[in-house]
Amino acid sequence: MSRRRTLEEYRERAKGLIERRKSKIHGWGVFATARIKRSTKIIDYAGEKIPHKESRRREDKYLRKGHIWCFHLNSRWVRDAGVGGNIARFVNHKCAPNCWVDIEGDNIWIRAARTIRKGEELSYDYETDGDKIIPCRCSPGCTRKL
Repeated sequence: MSRRRTLEEYRERAKGLIERRKSKIHGWGVFATARIKRSTKIIDYAGEKIPHKESRRREDKYLRKGHIWCFHLNSRWVRDAGVGGNIARFVNHKCAPNCWVDIEGDNIWIRAARTIRKGEELSYDYETDGDKIIPCRCSPGCTRKL
């Protein structure tokens, strides 16, 4: 019989799977330090849980600096990785990503969409509504706004 890992155990395991480095996509990125199998829960997207009303104010401040750190959990709540966040806030957007997001209750998981090679940068589609001001940098010629 297998037991479920705790959030702390997942975070500890992530230290052996990923690291933050300079990215060719944008600023900092998160890179695999070992091969990561498809569907693996890599890291949770940590941050202060705040109501949407508060997130709008914070998001405007972050966007002016070129960051998207508020992740919408549901219609009421948002995770602000700018306050209490972890390495997951540095996973960059790509229109054709190697990761996907899985929301389980209050936890936002970044999971491997396919097997990720050692040294490969992790990415997921931010799935923003398109009214943001940050240009997508996932590939030359991409005209999407985040």
